[in-house]
Amino acid sequence: MLDKAPEREQLEVEIRARAEKIAASGGVDVLATTDNNGVVDLTLSEALVVAMLKQEVTQFYAIFGHGSTDLGEVLRIYHEARAVSVINCRNEIEMAHAATAYAWVYGKTPAVVTSIGPGGLQAMAGSLAAASNGVGVYHIYGDETTCGEGYNMQQIPKPEQGIFGKMGALMGQSHTLHTPGSLRECMRRGTACVHHPYKAGPFFVMLPINTQPQHTSINLATLPPRQSVQALVPAHDAVFDEAVYFMRSNTKVVIKAGGGTRANHEALRRFAVKCGLPVVLSPGSSGVMMDSHVQNMHVGGSKGSISGNYAMQEAEAVIVIGSRGVCQADCSGVGYPNSHTVLNINGDLDDLAHYANTIALPGDITAVLDHLMSALGDDTGADNRKDWLRSCAAKKEEWSEFKKARINAEPLADEVWQQPVLTQPAALHTVSSFANKVGAIKFFDAGDVQANGFQIVEDDAPGQTFTETGASFMGFSGSALLGAAYVNDAKYGIAFTGDGSFMMNPQILIDGVEHGVRGMIALFDNRRMAAITGLQYDQYGKEFKTNDSVAVDYVAMAGSVNGVKALHAGFTKASLNAALSDAFAHDGLSLIHIPVYSGRDPIAGMGAYGSWNVGNWVDDVQAAYLQSKI
Repeated sequence: MLDKAPEREQLEVEIRARAEKIAASGGVDVLATTDNNGVVDLTLSEALVVAMLKQEVTQFYAIFGHGSTDLGEVLRIYHEARAVSVINCRNEIEMAHAATAYAWVYGKTPAVVTSIGPGGLQAMAGSLAAASNGVGVYHIYGDETTCGEGYNMQQIPKPEQGIFGKMGALMGQSHTLHTPGSLRECMRRGTACVHHPYKAGPFFVMLPINTQPQHTSINLATLPPRQSVQALVPAHDAVFDEAVYFMRSNTKVVIKAGGGTRANHEALRRFAVKCGLPVVLSPGSSGVMMDSHVQNMHVGGSKGSISGNYAMQEAEAVIVIGSRGVCQADCSGVGYPNSHTVLNINGDLDDLAHYANTIALPGDITAVLDHLMSALGDDTGADNRKDWLRSCAAKKEEWSEFKKARINAEPLADEVWQQPVLTQPAALHTVSSFANKVGAIKFFDAGDVQANGFQIVEDDAPGQTFTETGASFMGFSGSALLGAAYVNDAKYGIAFTGDGSFMMNPQILIDGVEHGVRGMIALFDNRRMAAITGLQYDQYGKEFKTNDSVAVDYVAMAGSVNGVKALHAGFTKASLNAALSDAFAHDGLSLIHIPVYSGRDPIAGMGAYGSWNVGNWVDDVQAAYLQSKI
């Protein structure tokens, strides 16, 4: 190989000068001068970083490999110049989750950077959480050369190019930078995807090894900024006339509030109160109605509440707002057996068509609701719904008493732990209440912790809880804590995870310390994959291969990482609360090991009150679906 050291040194000087200018000014426009007329010559790697900065992407989660060394060198210089932050991770799924959490919690756009082949596959797997929850994240992967050199190390061994680009297009949208000249088009498509106002998602940038160091001229003025779309409502009043008739002619109407209502919760509350409507939440819309509000029926669906499912099952018509109709949230399509009509308010046209007999109101949720309330005036039909609301309120009281009995349950004797231990609902409520008291945000992992968790949390505003139910990805919550790395005024996060989910991504113990994360892992240990154990028993009467026969000392495990405060919760609420206070006082990452009951006593679970298209229940659900009117 030729000695390119002098050339590299000169290039680094030039890159650093640009990075320092950008860092000092806070924007890429500083590179435009009267001499260059806004046209600058850059390598594709640097041009991509500049283009990301034009869209306010400053946080990069990275695991570098041979497929991304050139991009990594540019990011090194920009990181040292404080123009960007680069967070190195130890697992690609972990960093994909961390980036998703960063975007979800703080409303900013990050980028995930990895190498060719296995790194891309891992990160792409993790991107499912972003895709399923409508969170915009850039994914930048090294890719095989454009030269057609044949089989490339670590890539899928097929004699064709562009496999990863095709896979990315299946997960979200993708663009391969076969030539530096396509960067503008790449970023135009990218911002339309990751900054989509109604259904954002991951955008995959494939960066062939040989195109990264190629030089190209870019016009800074034509690099697309972060996309912003004005609020839209239907252009014709006729559809609102239909909606007004719907509101005035139906009495037993329920609102099903999906994750899209989080950013529109104020309009939702005004609409629900004005029209006298019960509101059923999805796992992703916790807090859009105050927990104690008489019209908040809590979560409905397969693992929803007694009150939420009652309101869904008894309603004669449903208003679906900002929801995709995920199987668990609407009981696999049979959650509204008595409803004959749907009023669907959503910005995404695909989701508007989810139900039959639908009056569709496409557009920005707040704008549509405000327009509808104006069209209704004082005649909303609310006076006719007082009996309906009273019956729903009675069911909410029933649910509250049921819930109270479970969260106040005494420790139960457990065969695994050989002593009385807290039930999971009791432990979850204790930690959730502590989180609310100290103002911590809650991240819930997949599994039994999640299913019981969204039945238990008591939020008064969106953004207090983030439940990854879209993909139900095990290992999300711990990794999500890394989303707070290098964030000014970062929010304290508590990861609610089970022993099964935690061991999917335990490297957060190391990465969290390395990047100065202050947060807590609450590890609820029932020595099994309890969600699947429950399904097996409920469907077939037997458990198979979901228990964990190997005891793990999680306190010793976490404590072996320098900087982690590891605690045992004991076996009572008092000892758990003491551990929570001790962990919260730690200026860094902490882990609390919380043994919870692993047996079959019904007091130890929150129950399931809806249908789900799974296992040997499928035929029953399909039979019910054939009777549906929507």
